[in-house]
Amino acid sequence: MIRSLLLTAALGAALTACASTPATQDMPAKVSDGALVGPNGMTLYTFDRDVAGSGKSVCNGPCATLWPALAAQPGASGSGDWMVITRDDGGRQWAYKGKPVYYWSKDAKAGDRTGDGFNNAWRIARP
Repeated sequence: MIRSLLLTAALGAALTACASTPATQDMPAKVSDGALVGPNGMTLYTFDRDVAGSGKSVCNGPCATLWPALAAQPGASGSGDWMVITRDDGGRQWAYKGKPVYYWSKDAKAGDRTGDGFNNAWRIARP
């Protein structure tokens, strides 16, 4: 009985630690309510016109003003489902499962998801 309680407590602590694991240099986002969110808690999106695995973002210029990239810091390399791509402007951006991820400039606070379905080309990034 005591062993079972200790195992349950250890499992609970491990799950709590996983649920609250902050974004890191190699894993720049976390999951919140079924969506990927950046370190600031803001919803991340993918763009249908980006080709997964191409290593490129097609959202540049005015598009990038409305849809800022989830920027990768120098030295970030990614791991697992995360990789770093180089943008046309030379900046570095995170990609999840080969798709670049972006914020939506019109989302005002953490939890907003107003960019989902925009122009029938933008989707909430999901794990």
